[in-house]
Amino acid sequence: MSRTEPKIVAIIPARYHSNRFEGKPLALINGKPMIQHVVERAQQVELLSRVVVATDDERIAEAVEAFGGSWVMTRRDHATGTDRLAEAAQKIDISDQDVIVNIQGDQPLFPAEIVEQVARPLIEDPGLPMSTLIYKIIRPEEIIDPNHVKTVFDCHGNALYFSRSPIPFQRDPGEKEQPTYYKHLGFYAYRKGFLVTFVGLPEGQWERFEKLEQLRALEFGYTIRVVLTNHDSVEVDTPNDLIRVEQMLAAAQQ
Repeated sequence: MSRTEPKIVAIIPARYHSNRFEGKPLALINGKPMIQHVVERAQQVELLSRVVVATDDERIAEAVEAFGGSWVMTRRDHATGTDRLAEAAQKIDISDQDVIVNIQGDQPLFPAEIVEQVARPLIEDPGLPMSTLIYKIIRPEEIIDPNHVKTVFDCHGNALYFSRSPIPFQRDPGEKEQPTYYKHLGFYAYRKGFLVTFVGLPEGQWERFEKLEQLRALEFGYTIRVVLTNHDSVEVDTPNDLIRVEQMLAAAQQ
């Protein structure tokens, strides 16, 4: 009997309230709300059987409804986007073996092919609980920037640790060979059953110090497969980032 291929579903967490950018998912980029750009890009991915926005606000739900997107309403008191993702996953009709791709609602320029890149390990290995993307750091300033999370991994491509500090640390600054640094990109794929398990785990001590929830999975002994991609991500964290995104879209259309 052949193994049934899992469904691949994209869920896009989108909350209205943000300390740095209130109402960010509804910010207009070339006349369309940012969440619409993200949904439309996700809908171009043939691998995905469904694209759903998980929100906590009627204004976002109404905007998604207006452009014909799919959404589910979630609680407002979730501590993390992963908690919101897990609630949404339990509200849609998928099995524990199906794969959920977490697409950030503030990355309106993500290349469609990275969805397949992050989901592929879980399609090929039914025992794998989660995977994520990494990118080889090119800009030296990102190595010391705590907003760019660094990672190290073993020879099988499984994450060993994630940190806001530069890892590995080069003890001898006179060493000719420089380490290669990899930054973590905020795209994840989860087995649905593991996602529900994950949000039920207590906060880990590494997670508490670094403020990186993926460390909870490592601390409790779960494997995170990292996938090296050639595509960097452009996140919208402030209103000024919108200008950069509009410029990049304009350049791509020329």
